[in-house]
Amino acid sequence: MPTFPPQDSHSKRTTMPRPAPLAVSLVLAVVAVVTTGCREHAAPEVVVYTALDEDFSRPIFADFTRETGIEVLAKYDAESTKTVALTQAILAERDRPRCDVFWNNELVNTLRLDEAGLLAAYDSPVGTKYPAEYRSAEDHWFGFAARARVLIVNTDLLEEGERPDSILALADERWQGRCAIAKPLAGTTASHAAVLFATWGPERAEEFFHGVKQNAAVVAGNKQVALAVAAGRYAFGLTDTDDAMIEVERGAPVAIVYPDQGPDGLGTLFIPNTLGMIRGGPNPAAAKKLVDYLLSPAVEQKLAAGPSAQIPLNPAVDQPPRVESPRTVRAMPVDFAAAAENWDRVAQFLRDEFATAQ
Repeated sequence: MPTFPPQDSHSKRTTMPRPAPLAVSLVLAVVAVVTTGCREHAAPEVVVYTALDEDFSRPIFADFTRETGIEVLAKYDAESTKTVALTQAILAERDRPRCDVFWNNELVNTLRLDEAGLLAAYDSPVGTKYPAEYRSAEDHWFGFAARARVLIVNTDLLEEGERPDSILALADERWQGRCAIAKPLAGTTASHAAVLFATWGPERAEEFFHGVKQNAAVVAGNKQVALAVAAGRYAFGLTDTDDAMIEVERGAPVAIVYPDQGPDGLGTLFIPNTLGMIRGGPNPAAAKKLVDYLLSPAVEQKLAAGPSAQIPLNPAVDQPPRVESPRTVRAMPVDFAAAAENWDRVAQFLRDEFATAQ
């Protein structure tokens, strides 16, 4: 191994010359150009908060990225807190928005964000193809890919003539302990509650939910309702068509009942997914491309054909859904704006009534 002679203590110390100010300036300028260039050529991205189940939405995002090169940074939420938790996050971030697009699995909380002035207007050329009742007149939100609120019944426990045909059965003492509902504090169950308050008025709606609390098992979410009924723990429950269809198509002993179809019935509630761009979001150009993509007929066809069995709302989609639609069963007339307007009062009642429910 080579060795180096000791330095002569009397030798002159070698020093590096100081760089001239001009040289320093040139180096800094080159670094700045390189750094800026890296930022400009970084892959585009879009931030999405989505309440639709990750299993259903992630493949759609992957397809979008493959087609456009835009990376989707998605924030999902738990089954028990979805929609409400994401809405609260957007409200909390209103001064410094992090989200570009809110893909909600219902409508009421989208309208709450619209009322708070947090949704940006976007005249989507694809969105204008949808019926007027499924989009904002101000281009603040668009509804697509709906689901129905249905009863899922266990066919081993209930013969066809024994099955309930109304959501009112959830509060009927005859079914005490034999039915289930998701805790109505978030998601489509909370939206359903808000719609009932707007339709019936507070007195009748509160009486109904008092009865539900006394009569029905309250579980974490719609998926848990469907699983529990399929397992025979309950004879029936209230859930969404996507969770019910998964159990039907895996061969569980269940059937779907579209409730309240009689002459004096409410009709079946259909709740669309909704899209809204967040005002001041960090990536508006990419957000517009994502909104147009999600509203395209191809995506509604994928959601209809996929395990969630979503119901297309775009008239250009001619693929028949695997579940009933507003074209085939009586749909509940709904004033979603009134439901959103009274949300704070409704939410407080539901928290007081069901916060401790198991």
